[in-house]
Amino acid sequence: MAVSTDMLRAWRHPRALIREKLGQGPREDRALALLMAACGLLFVAQWPVHARAAYLDPTTPLDARLGGALLGSLFLLPLLAYAVAGLSHLVARAVGGKGQGFGARLAFFWALLAVAPVALLQGLVAGMIGPSPGLIAVQLLAGGGFLWIWLSMLVEAERG
Repeated sequence: MAVSTDMLRAWRHPRALIREKLGQGPREDRALALLMAACGLLFVAQWPVHARAAYLDPTTPLDARLGGALLGSLFLLPLLAYAVAGLSHLVARAVGGKGQGFGARLAFFWALLAVAPVALLQGLVAGMIGPSPGLIAVQLLAGGGFLWIWLSMLVEAERG
């Protein structure tokens, strides 16, 4: 299936999606590709916010702001994602999980990728409208959606 179709399936049936992906066997190259795609989309989602900030405060130019966002999104976020996924696997193991580390990584990476379109919307709202009740609503949707997808997939992956 197409990745975009799987991203929609992650919102509706996260457990079925992770079960299917884990059934394909451990493919660390695919997991890394998912993570990098998610990080790339999350980087793009920050552009409107940084453009607004650079317009309102020109002391720091847009290219410097985007350079920092690039460093954070494409170099530091993947390392943090691997650390959080590993920690979540250790916590799941402590409470009786029987899965593998790959399953925990895949669950976290798919959750990041599935929530990326909402993060793009959040970036647009933050960049075009700024702080508002609409931005809070989109942030709650993104955060709640991420937690729902990640925890649902993690529970399924740790069933073993």
